[in-house]
Amino acid sequence: MVFDIYKRGQGKYTRLCSAFAGALIMGLGCLRLYSKLEATSWGLSNKATLWIAAMVPAGLFVLLALLIFWLVNKSSIADFMIAAEGEMKKVSWSSKQEITVSTIVVVVVIIIMAVLLGTTDIAFKVFFDWLI
Repeated sequence: MVFDIYKRGQGKYTRLCSAFAGALIMGLGCLRLYSKLEATSWGLSNKATLWIAAMVPAGLFVLLALLIFWLVNKSSIADFMIAAEGEMKKVSWSSKQEITVSTIVVVVVIIIMAVLLGTTDIAFKVFFDWLI
């Protein structure tokens, strides 16, 4: 069947999050399309314009939702997502303390570099102003 779930339970979160992200982007696009269609009249009555402005994005949303469902269950794409989720489980994530210390080190190094570069810039400016 076209709409069977491929390898049910494997890569569940990756596929679910990918589908949700696609649906969110798709929904925002359909909302934008609705606002554009609502502002156009085409010389029709208000009721007909509102019906077109509502049904075109709704129909597009349904078609794209079916496309996303099909894509996340397509064997090649689903196998990739299953493998990606498996690799993410193998990652050794840093602890909160390691991230905090690393962030502090980066901020301190950036401040030191900014001071050194600023001092060098001012020294060159003073030197060239004196030279010229």
